[in-house]
Parts: sequence; C-alpha cells; structure tokens
Amino acid sequence: MAYDKEIEKEIEKVCAGVSGLTSKRMFGGVCYLSAGNMAFGIYKENLIVRLGSESEATDCIKSGQARAFDITGRAMKGWVMVPKSKLVKPDDYKRWLDRGLKFAQSLPKK
Repeated sequence: MAYDKEIEKEIEKVCAGVSGLTSKRMFGGVCYLSAGNMAFGIYKENLIVRLGSESEATDCIKSGQARAFDITGRAMKGWVMVPKSKLVKPDDYKRWLDRGLKFAQSLPKK
C-alpha cells in the first residue's frame, strides 16, 4: 500500500538540514534513520515516531495525541502513530520529528 506523499514532503522540509538522516522503504511505507537507527517514518496516512520510552508512548496515546503503532495485531513498544489529521502546521511535524530524532541519536551508531 502506498504511503502519504504530503507527509513525506513535510518531513523533507523539516529535516532538510539534518545530517546523517537516510530513508529506507519499510512497513509498506518509508522510515527515516539517523546513524542507522530508526527515528520516524510514514505508514499509510500516519506519521510513525519512535519515542523509545514505552511510558512516553503510552502517555501520548492516552492523551489522544497519537495511536499505538500496531499494524500486525501487536503494538510496537515505544512507537506511536500520529494521524495526518493531527499534523496541521509545520510546527506539528517538527515537534514529533524532533522527538524521534532525539531518541535515535541517543543510540550507538549502527
């Protein structure tokens, strides 16, 4: 299934100056990696973000900011899906992308 190209364009705008960021087709969409570690991506019409902390992801889900990243019947721990409808302004993208990058950059390079 195709992923949302508008989300991809917004990611590319926000992350234009981020060094070491690469993309890779995964999950039927695209994921972005920082030094080989997944940070965020696109699945259908959702931005997926790796927060790392299971409790942080749970808080985002409980507050209604995001949904669990569950495409197989088993949610990926520490990840969330942000529906496109909640990504209204460029700052909305920046806030989520920064969170994913922060976690990915905290990990050892692959």
